[in-house]
Amino acid sequence: GMNMGLTATRTPHEALARLHENLSAVIRGKSEAINQLLVAMLANGHVLIEDVPGTGKTTLAKALAVSLTASFSRIQFTPDLLPTDILGGMIYSAANGSFTFRPGPVFANIVLADEINRASPRTQSALLEAMGERQVTTEGATRSLPQPFLVLATQNPVEYNGTYPLPEAQLDRFCLRLSLGYPDHVHELQLLDDQVVSQPLDTLRPVMDTAALMQLQSDVRNVGVEASVLDYIVRLVDRTRHDARLRLGVSPRGSLDLRRCAQAAAFLNGREAVRPEDVQRQA
Repeated sequence: GMNMGLTATRTPHEALARLHENLSAVIRGKSEAINQLLVAMLANGHVLIEDVPGTGKTTLAKALAVSLTASFSRIQFTPDLLPTDILGGMIYSAANGSFTFRPGPVFANIVLADEINRASPRTQSALLEAMGERQVTTEGATRSLPQPFLVLATQNPVEYNGTYPLPEAQLDRFCLRLSLGYPDHVHELQLLDDQVVSQPLDTLRPVMDTAALMQLQSDVRNVGVEASVLDYIVRLVDRTRHDARLRLGVSPRGSLDLRRCAQAAAFLNGREAVRPEDVQRQA
């Protein structure tokens, strides 16, 4: 088994620094994007990664799972993907003449939903309840998803044929939207060099377990946000709803996400209260 004894002695911030190191080892030169991924994770929110193929999104998701000793699954979205392919369904067993539920790939701590905009809106929405409610209802029975539960979804920014734009309700389930982009010259050289013999992914060691992560998520909820900072969040959000340049303003869920992300950003910086600049940066 893995020696989790090591983790217990580390402070939360050492563990988070190690996690950042792990992710930086597989995705070179993307420190800011990795920080944002950690913010979303601490805020218990889902992430949408918009990128061209081949920028290392799958590697990033796997590296996160390995680092957290978490269960991982990858769902490749395609036009013919059905809701049951994500959620699972009832399987008939001839042996005892009964139906049992076989859980789909959504029953994992970290779910990579790859090219989510290639599936039909009906299949996309199967992921909706899972992301919003952290549960799945099939055949009238409701089952809880494992905790922690983090969806990393990717979509191609390029207008590919056969993509369905994500509806607003679906986009609203994401806490943050990220883009990794192509590596710069130096980091691309490093990438080629890294993989001469093996994948950096193969040498990663876990830095904390899922219980430790859930404790951090709970600590983040306790980061102080004083009234004036809450007021600032509400005013920022309100402005997005009355700006002619924006077709759609931030939803109430969005303001909750903004507060939680600001708390996570403050926590990552070792502070016990949110400052206005945390809110600005996350906004």
